[in-house]
Amino acid sequence: MNDCIFCKIVRGDIPCHKVYEDDDVLAFLDISQTTKGHTLVISKEHFRNLLYVPKDILAKVMGAAQKIAQAQVASLGAKGVNIINNTNEVAGQTVMHFHVHVIPRYSNEDALRLEFNSNKIEKLSLPAIAEEISKEM
Repeated sequence: MNDCIFCKIVRGDIPCHKVYEDDDVLAFLDISQTTKGHTLVISKEHFRNLLYVPKDILAKVMGAAQKIAQAQVASLGAKGVNIINNTNEVAGQTVMHFHVHVIPRYSNEDALRLEFNSNKIEKLSLPAIAEEISKEM
């Protein structure tokens, strides 16, 4: 896509601080740096989000994300890593080009806050929800 910022980075129209590259994947430092080393891993080919990425490309992106996470722990002294994908605006996706964030974590006081709370909705039927999802697969 001509107006996609990540496509422009892939083409070299916009510079980046490259961490990794192969035929299908490009990884570069996020300019926002939630924590030191925050890296974006993208498919070079434009896909709007995770829902549209072919499985072979998805596997390559996640393989690169794993290598980067391992390197962040080894070289930057990270104590953990969050690998995050936001799909669609409601989930926080702001660039409509498939990507994952590899965010090294150094302490519980990092700038990133993830909190999972149990859903308080009454009469939530886990078997029914599982069946709804499964029948679409």
